[in-house]
Amino acid sequence: MSGPVLEVRDLEVRFGDVRAVREVGYAVEAGEVLGIVGESGAGKSVASLAVMGLLPRHAKVAGSVLLHGTELLGAPEKDLAAFRGKSISMVFQDPLSAMTPVYRVGAQIAEAVRIHQKVSRERAAERAVELLDLVGIPNPRQRARAFPHEFSGGMRQRTMIAMAIANDPDVIICDEPTTALDVTIQAQVLEVLKKAQRETGAAIVLITHDLGVVAGFADRVLVMYAGREVEVGTVREVYHRSRMPYTIGLLGSVPRVDAGKELPLVPIVGSPPSPAALPPGCPFEPRCPMAVAECGLAEPPLVEVAPGHQAACLRAHEIGQAEVSPAGGEDTIPAAPPPVPERPPRERRPVVLEVEGLVKHHPLMKGAVFRRRVGTVHAVDGIGFQIREGETLGLVGESGCGKTTALMEILELTRPERGRVVVFGHDTATLAPRERMAVRRHLQVVFQDPLASLDPRMTVHDIVGEPLTAHGLKDTGPRVRRLLGLVGLDPADAGRYPQDFSGGQRQRIAIARALALEPRLIVLDEPVSALDVSIRAGVINLLEDLGRRLGLSYLFVAHDLAVVRHIADRVAVMYLGRIAEIGRVDKVYGGPMHPYTQALLSAVPIPDPDKERERRRVLLEGDLPSPASPPSGCRFRTRCPKFTVLTDPQRVRCVEEEPEVRPLADDHGASCHYAEKLDVV
Repeated sequence: MSGPVLEVRDLEVRFGDVRAVREVGYAVEAGEVLGIVGESGAGKSVASLAVMGLLPRHAKVAGSVLLHGTELLGAPEKDLAAFRGKSISMVFQDPLSAMTPVYRVGAQIAEAVRIHQKVSRERAAERAVELLDLVGIPNPRQRARAFPHEFSGGMRQRTMIAMAIANDPDVIICDEPTTALDVTIQAQVLEVLKKAQRETGAAIVLITHDLGVVAGFADRVLVMYAGREVEVGTVREVYHRSRMPYTIGLLGSVPRVDAGKELPLVPIVGSPPSPAALPPGCPFEPRCPMAVAECGLAEPPLVEVAPGHQAACLRAHEIGQAEVSPAGGEDTIPAAPPPVPERPPRERRPVVLEVEGLVKHHPLMKGAVFRRRVGTVHAVDGIGFQIREGETLGLVGESGCGKTTALMEILELTRPERGRVVVFGHDTATLAPRERMAVRRHLQVVFQDPLASLDPRMTVHDIVGEPLTAHGLKDTGPRVRRLLGLVGLDPADAGRYPQDFSGGQRQRIAIARALALEPRLIVLDEPVSALDVSIRAGVINLLEDLGRRLGLSYLFVAHDLAVVRHIADRVAVMYLGRIAEIGRVDKVYGGPMHPYTQALLSAVPIPDPDKERERRRVLLEGDLPSPASPPSGCRFRTRCPKFTVLTDPQRVRCVEEEPEVRPLADDHGASCHYAEKLDVV
């Protein structure tokens, strides 16, 4: 059919007096991918649920949603049910909550088939197995009998895609389909989506906050802010010639795996406005570095600024007079930070943390009354690294590789199961209680979820001042105010509670608390993973600035390799409790030698459509093996793309001999028998 498959016109969603979505409109044709991006609260997911007719009854929806010319808004529920899953389907953000936990995976897919197709139970069950095989589930006939909780996150998301394409829909709406996934699993899921699109010829509406994913996957992009669209166009046009300052700000806030500290991050100041209290003019005006007086008078309409490119900005044509780079352009990038004072070479600086042969195993127990040990979980299995004064080490890897376990073993400051942990020259195995308290003063931590780590019953003043009080320091008031100012918060807010602040502000409070005792080493456990892209950039810049000014050392635990590229001096890549590769950031990222590191880096999306679509990909098959039964020899061999092309004698070595980290260049080592450099970034 000619014309758009799905056409949305003037879509508006109200919850009482709050306009969550305002006059949103777009159209997608068969085989086209439309990416919808924006910060949390922009209205992306609400708009997609309104299109599907899945909003709660108290939501008031207006406008028009045409599917092949048939109006969906206001249609009876019976008619909508006939469309959902057949002509238009959805892949939800959290597949575990979207699937029924008491039914087998195959039965749920078969149910989706039988609702819209007149087939027997046997044929529907066979179709479910075919779909699981199509989306890359290993042993599909066997896994069809499993329950959702028995699948990994990536397998559940692939199952959701199988369910979404079961009836060859014309439109697939994907709401943050890769948000909670590791980067390697994200690459697999995106590959499955591409395969599903080829099989069905469907149009895809991809809702995400990851600008790199959109750069490599979408044809057109729609940027939302404060409930409405503010820029629309082809991906290349919007990324390379942005006309809306908000889009420029989003792109300038994204850490890039292909560029380190030489490309500064430019966060968007402030926070998005509440839908219940929008400013009178342009909603972005309070945060816009290019705002003029006219911006506060009336909200600018969405107008065409180039063929097929629209923007809602009074100064869009002025911005368009010069090409804007994906990083934000010269006009929006602040001056580079002051030069770092000359430091002695790394080998001459004191070691603040040394880990050698660290092992942590957990017993695997069975039985309720008579418990017995049936196995061992090899969480951390002999890792080692050093952090020197003023240095940041990034510890990266997929979920379940042992990063957080290693971190907790270090923070405990007690005798490890095996190996050595030396903090500021003190072996933790020999520390007396008084010595442990003294060491802990100089070793602080910032956790992943600031809201969960801050006591909601305490004011910010009490939270930041608590470490001072615990170590017997008095007159905390002036010190707390200085700390809040140091992390970019208003000292006058010391009397407020954590729930009164945004996510980025709460993380700043956690950083202020960690700095209270003037530590030498701060352990950061995924400190920016839960933050919006613009807020994340502000926190990263803050950490860099504090490290420079105060001479701090960081152990930065993360799964986001682009963030680590920007902030770290050295990086250690973990896989299944072992270190796969370690060395200086520029060497590891510029020429990774371990196949696992190569796969990780190649899977990290770059927010540049030209680079992203020309890059070399190293896709991994399958999921991370269980740490309760790691493979013999090289633990990565079951997923290693290099292993498949080795000779038989070489494979025997990989199966029987576990590789150790060996130096391959100056400050660069890898635990691979057949390591070689590969340019993947």
